[in-house]
Amino acid sequence: MVVVLQPVPKCKTSSVLIPVVDLADPTSKTQIVKACEELGFFKVVNHGVRPDLLTQLEEEATKFFALSQSLKDKAGPADPFGYGSKRIGLQGDVGCVEYILLNANSHLSSTKTTAVFRKTPAIFREAVEEYMEEMKGMSSKVLEMVEEALGIEPKEKLSRLVKVKESDSCFRMNYYKEKEETQAKKEIGFGEHTDPQLISVLRSNDTEGLQICLKDGTWVMTNGRFKSVKHRVLTNTKRSRLSMIYFAGPPLTEKIAPLACLVPKQEDYLYKELTWSQYKSSGYKTKLGDYRLGLFEK
Repeated sequence: MVVVLQPVPKCKTSSVLIPVVDLADPTSKTQIVKACEELGFFKVVNHGVRPDLLTQLEEEATKFFALSQSLKDKAGPADPFGYGSKRIGLQGDVGCVEYILLNANSHLSSTKTTAVFRKTPAIFREAVEEYMEEMKGMSSKVLEMVEEALGIEPKEKLSRLVKVKESDSCFRMNYYKEKEETQAKKEIGFGEHTDPQLISVLRSNDTEGLQICLKDGTWVMTNGRFKSVKHRVLTNTKRSRLSMIYFAGPPLTEKIAPLACLVPKQEDYLYKELTWSQYKSSGYKTKLGDYRLGLFEK
């Protein structure tokens, strides 16, 4: 397959100070809500995840992506789980990226997730499973802070959605290969998009490339109050970039609608009520940069 990489369209760029939230700070819940409303993106410190686990997982993932193409292909093609290269989704989007997408719920079987683990040593699977548990805990903790700051009742209205065994969460590793020569024009590694899940937890190495857009699509759960920030990755560096993202999602049958304690009148709803399964299925039929919520606007 020959991929024609599109140049990045001209756009205004600027620097912005990303909020840093110390999870050990008693005021962190207020900082998180402020960051969600204003930017849709923040960095956490004092999160409690072991540094050696992060290092180990990054090293093992890098070893997988260094395997021969024929061996990696045996863990693909992604369906959406498994190994994928260049193709992103089902609607023709491409990028200069290799990835592994794994099912984070052991109660939901995935043959492609199993295929990835068959091509890697046991230490990789152990590190992945431990990391996913850590990310589930962090996602729950952050959502609990949001609930407390917004006065959401009953408690765990949001956080329980990622704790229950039916939670539809997943874990993705994106690998952007280093460039032998710096390109005159930056290339798209992963095109502009928003994440549809409740919350995404991103960890990456120190290689540059991630960009966020300050005006973006909307997170349906809170009727437009919080933003799911548009972001993309550009590749023009001599150093490879590895990103690990845990997408914390609700059960497939969970109904998505504004919380009554925040939006008591149905006439104020911006979107039709739907299930996570309906929203997820519609997302597979759209291109990467499409506005997915348009189908559900009132």
